[in-house]
Amino acid sequence: MAKTFALTGVAGYIAPRHLQAIKDSGNDLVATLDPHDAVGILDAYFPRADFFTETERFDRHLEKLKRSGNGINYLSICSPNYLHDAHIRMALRLGANAICEKPLVLNPWNIDLLAEIEAESGKRIFTVLQLRLHPAIISLKEKHTTSSKKHSVKLTYFTLK
Repeated sequence: MAKTFALTGVAGYIAPRHLQAIKDSGNDLVATLDPHDAVGILDAYFPRADFFTETERFDRHLEKLKRSGNGINYLSICSPNYLHDAHIRMALRLGANAICEKPLVLNPWNIDLLAEIEAESGKRIFTVLQLRLHPAIISLKEKHTTSSKKHSVKLTYFTLK
């Protein structure tokens, strides 16, 4: 059964990857948020998704969906790092799981509150590690940066469900 998603930061650099993943997995995007109204790419993936430029209206819309029995299952967070914490809390408060790239918080002491809210809500925070930050990828890059020769690399990436 298809899951419903909302997404913050839809005009950002990483959002197209999330849009593609949501579409490829057969799920539906119902609402998006970005302060910049230059997101024509959204129509290529989910032309029926509601778009908001103000967090308050986005939050109100998602709350209405929740109260009507059509709440989202996931909030995919593609907003700037300093907003991750607030958007994760929004997801959990709305009864949705959060999908967020690192860092979840800017200050380590803020992670405890997220853990408490996650436990209270019964929902999960799923953290995505950007492969460019993975130690094996960094090592591979360092190994070949000094060479002027081009290299072809095939990467197979496995995750646990």
